[in-house]
Amino acid sequence: MQTNRNLSANEHYEVLTSRDLSHIEKAVDKSSLHMPLVAVYCGSRMGSDSVYADAATELGHALADNGMGLVYGGASIGLMGTVADAVMARGAEAVGVIPTFMLKHEVAHQNLTRLHLTDTMHTRKTVMAEYADAFITLPGGLGTLEEIMEIATWRQLYQHEKPMIILNINGFYDRLLEHLRYTAEQGFMKAEDLERLVVCNSVAEAIDALQVIVTIDDQIDTETMVGN
Repeated sequence: MQTNRNLSANEHYEVLTSRDLSHIEKAVDKSSLHMPLVAVYCGSRMGSDSVYADAATELGHALADNGMGLVYGGASIGLMGTVADAVMARGAEAVGVIPTFMLKHEVAHQNLTRLHLTDTMHTRKTVMAEYADAFITLPGGLGTLEEIMEIATWRQLYQHEKPMIILNINGFYDRLLEHLRYTAEQGFMKAEDLERLVVCNSVAEAIDALQVIVTIDDQIDTETMVGN
């Protein structure tokens, strides 16, 4: 691991690199955490309707109130910062993971339980997946879409068996879901792969689902992912 001083003159941050992925269980020490973590993918912007920020706050509070913490992209801005602030406001743990090059675009959150810097987006996503016991997707842009589609692809390729929830606030993902159904109809994906993406239309519905599924503790097959 490399050391980086970009965030503060008084603090050292280790930068996780692709070399760490082959022994990620050492790089990602979950033993000192006190609750399961849910990876939340969401926008670094707030969106044009306050319903999205309200949902991010509600989700953060609900995770904490139900004994769950957060792993996310590490930013203090947009829906990302909103859900992190809400989780921590209720006393739960929040782990952030952000690539060093993104510090120019996404302001890193300074008050998290734990913050990791990484060398690349791929390392970031692998570290988040290792921490996560489940995945929830709130509204967001290209990065959010890419994240949930990649984690769904990893599941399709049997790289994990962790639950994946699309939180379809305000019908935000209706068109995406319509396209995925069409993709299955046209024979480019199996219906069961689509069914593994659990669609919830409210935070309460997502929390009800998580009450059962966050007990799953399957590790990512990192050796396969990094091509070893």
